[in-house]
Amino acid sequence: MNQIATTQHQTDLSAHPGKGWVRISGLSVVFGEGATQTIALTATDLELQAGTFTALIGPSGCGKSTLLNAVAGFTAPTEGSVQVDGRNVNGAHPSVGVIFQNFALFPWFTARGNVEFALKRFGLSKNERRERAMEALGEVGLSDHATKFPGQLSGGMKQRVAIARTLAADPDVLLMDEPFGALDAQTRLRMHELLTGIWMRRRKTVLFVTHDVDEALRLADVVYVMASAPGRIIEKVSVDLERPRPVDRMSEGFLTLRSTLLGLLRHED
Repeated sequence: MNQIATTQHQTDLSAHPGKGWVRISGLSVVFGEGATQTIALTATDLELQAGTFTALIGPSGCGKSTLLNAVAGFTAPTEGSVQVDGRNVNGAHPSVGVIFQNFALFPWFTARGNVEFALKRFGLSKNERRERAMEALGEVGLSDHATKFPGQLSGGMKQRVAIARTLAADPDVLLMDEPFGALDAQTRLRMHELLTGIWMRRRKTVLFVTHDVDEALRLADVVYVMASAPGRIIEKVSVDLERPRPVDRMSEGFLTLRSTLLGLLRHED
């Protein structure tokens, strides 16, 4: 049976195994002051159990990226807190990796060079960086393209490099801000299969921001629906579809969940 639960549901805090447990408590983010003040996010509570795949969907301006940036340590809370494995997030930290839509690759580095450069902060030797970079590129199917520059790669391949760069650092939490939004439909489907395979092998905790209901249902265990003015979570929808999930979206379970999410989003437009 499909399960729909409100955001008031609280998980057992003693039951989170492994690394990558995220707890967001009473999080509010306000930009500006006085007449120019904007409440980007208000009174948000959210828990991500270690190794789960969670999607955030909602209209533009509802605070999805703000919430993700707070978990990443890029945006400081105005009120409330963000914790990863029981420690407060007070800035960017190595246990959290972020993948953006625009790839953010250095054009003067090769694919391997981009991954190796991201590993310099860990104090690894050149050989260790090279080994980890090639291992990560192999995991995303780019071993044969390691010496190519970003300008020689397709959009999908650039995003694979971005994923490899993050995987090489071996974070416990993986944040993805509409990473496939700029890709064509066929490439997006291939990226869904790639990401699902990586997640099933590594079991990282994933928080995935998307505007695409089908993408959320194809990837996530849980989908949180957000509303704007002010940004907030209004509903939690559990996705009980078996993995791996086929491209065919005509199953009864998929259509029921899709209808539920679309109804929630239409209500908030």
